[in-house]
Amino acid sequence: MRFVRAIWKLLVGVKDALVLLFMLMFFGLIYAALSARPAAIGDGVLAMDLDGVLVEQASRPDALAAALGASSVTREYQLRDLVAALDTAEDDDRVKAIALDLDGFMGGGQASLTALGQKIGEVRKSGKPVIAFATGYTDDRYQLAAHASEIWMPAMGAMAVAGPGGNNLYFKGLLDKLGVTANIYRVGTYKSAVEPFIRNDMSPEARENAQALGDALLETWREDIARGRPQAIAGLNRMLTDPVGVTRAANGNLSRAAMDLKLIDKVGERKQFEARLAELGGEDDNAVHGYKRIKLTSYEDQAIGDDKGPIGVVTIAGEIVDGKAGPGRAGGETIARAIEKGLAKEDLKALVVRIDSPGGSALASERIRQALLAAKAKKLPVVVSMGSVAASGGYWVATPGDFVFAEPSTVTGSIGVFGVLPSFEGTLAKLGVGADGIKTTPLSGEPDLLRGPSEAADALVQAGVEQVYARFLSIVAESRKKTPADIDRIAQGRVWDGGTARQIGLVDGFGGMDEAIAKAAELAKLDEGQRGLTYLEPSPAFADTLMEAFANEETDESDMPADALATLSPAPEALLARAIADLRSILSGPTIQARCLECPPAAAVSRLSAEDRGWLAKLLSWS
Repeated sequence: MRFVRAIWKLLVGVKDALVLLFMLMFFGLIYAALSARPAAIGDGVLAMDLDGVLVEQASRPDALAAALGASSVTREYQLRDLVAALDTAEDDDRVKAIALDLDGFMGGGQASLTALGQKIGEVRKSGKPVIAFATGYTDDRYQLAAHASEIWMPAMGAMAVAGPGGNNLYFKGLLDKLGVTANIYRVGTYKSAVEPFIRNDMSPEARENAQALGDALLETWREDIARGRPQAIAGLNRMLTDPVGVTRAANGNLSRAAMDLKLIDKVGERKQFEARLAELGGEDDNAVHGYKRIKLTSYEDQAIGDDKGPIGVVTIAGEIVDGKAGPGRAGGETIARAIEKGLAKEDLKALVVRIDSPGGSALASERIRQALLAAKAKKLPVVVSMGSVAASGGYWVATPGDFVFAEPSTVTGSIGVFGVLPSFEGTLAKLGVGADGIKTTPLSGEPDLLRGPSEAADALVQAGVEQVYARFLSIVAESRKKTPADIDRIAQGRVWDGGTARQIGLVDGFGGMDEAIAKAAELAKLDEGQRGLTYLEPSPAFADTLMEAFANEETDESDMPADALATLSPAPEALLARAIADLRSILSGPTIQARCLECPPAAAVSRLSAEDRGWLAKLLSWS
């Protein structure tokens, strides 16, 4: 009986602990709900502390994990929200200046950075000061800072602009060690998404394509810097071509080197930076920062309108996956249903499709395309606006567009298809395990992942890949008014920058969302005052809204690295997390995919998730 009583007490204790936990969560949600109410905003400095990444569409992570500090997803800032805040701030007399704190900024796609930088430049030209600060400036941080009125850096700061480039991981040696066979099916000379499974290095074709793309992106990056800060270009080129010589000329003083090259305006510590903001926006002795501070989240809440208009906006952001998915991941069924619901319930006159995706499932891409074709069947003009990436499946969903806009730095194309089927005959042999059985037809038990697919199965899957590629060519050819043979010559899985894509006819013009909205209004014959937007996307549940508000509550504390070099280099765990996430995504995705490996990642990952840790543990245990 003592044992039974002890077990009972333990169960009661667990129950009490769970009740207490849920009570704490309940009151936390109430607090978050109260905090989420729009607060009165006074005069001061709009504090844009971008401690995270810039994305087209913010994902909705596990809010409970985020609230408890266990989230593996970096904080995301949605481009359209920041643009709306800056648009409002430009004419808002309450906003005396903008503080662009980039110490925790982890970057974003180049086209998104260009769009945000352009908006920052417009605010500066309106007469409002924009003051940027970072301990260390990377390519992405400097691309934004170049559009500010003043650029600050502490004495122990550093400038480390390097241009596009870097390494991918290749897994063939690991797979050989594990005895795993990657059975590859592909079409396209440049379709290098499968290379990490069959090589330990980059193929000459992939290197040629990646080098051309990297060179083009470096040039568009330089051009954007020149628009914001023309006096910095000569020094920037010196920094890019001879960083060691520049550092030696400044006797190893990195902040002085940045000043000498006119890359920054002020060398000053954070307290001096905050004193400068107090001069511009007013002092506040009761605030930690010492100046009148307008929080970005509070300001965004008031700047973002919920008015509906005749132009529907469809956002396709992140990896394209089958079925349903939340924001930041393009679920084919979710997006198609949102379009169909909008066509049925909203009085829409045109659609703008904003794409920021490296592709994914060919089936999900076709599901979205069919929904867009249904809009065209109702005589709605469809205008496509490509963000930083619209490649492979991301280009597939662009094909219904009556007019396609891209930025010169957009990564697009990658018109190719591949399939991956891992089989484990080598692993079983290493473990001393056999596999045997019977067949009633040539395809019984196929594809056989225990003994390896048969020749018949290989031929069938390859035929499927070639069929999807032929389909891809035909819909692109129809969209671009060319022959499939014409498209095949510029396809083959090759990735293009937006500038080249326009030259070869994959896009129609340069521009962002503003240009796409104007074109949609023109095609729909809408007047200037009839250009309101209706975003076709599912609304978050009430509980999600509350928990996100709680998880994203701003604080005045920072856990960013204290020295410049620590802020400049990506965390090793982030690099490993991306590699594991890419590997898991490809191997666990649909057999036939239209995905771009050379493109920027579809989502930002700062730490290994529990699922990724499980994958890594399995790999290490098998090896």
